[in-house]
Amino acid sequence: MHADGVSADLAVFLRNAGDGRSVKIVPSVCGICGGRAFFVLVDDVEGGAERVCVGCGGRAFIADSEEFWEDADPGEACCPCGSEEFETAVAFSLADDESIRWVTVGLRCQKDGAVGVYADWKIDYGPTDHLLTMV
Repeated sequence: MHADGVSADLAVFLRNAGDGRSVKIVPSVCGICGGRAFFVLVDDVEGGAERVCVGCGGRAFIADSEEFWEDADPGEACCPCGSEEFETAVAFSLADDESIRWVTVGLRCQKDGAVGVYADWKIDYGPTDHLLTMV
């Protein structure tokens, strides 16, 4: 496990996906049962994601996804191996003033360990600090 509570390979992958920008990586943890495995719905066109805890079924939107979800066309994230259970973490790319400019949702397959970016989107408003708690 990486220092930020994310598996090392997912943390490295998300840092590299930041294109050299400063990033804060935050793990998804179920607020109900503390679980760390999720089914994830993503809208990879507009950007946005909702996670569903494998353990208890608790649902949560990632970052500001709920604001746009009504117009979204989400699909369930699926690893090439066929598994739909993931460790989930978010890389928040920061501007020079430390405000969040990009949200990148990274997933690590619970079955084969494959990592990938399943959704990302731009943040063009402020303040943004509240997004760090919405993972």
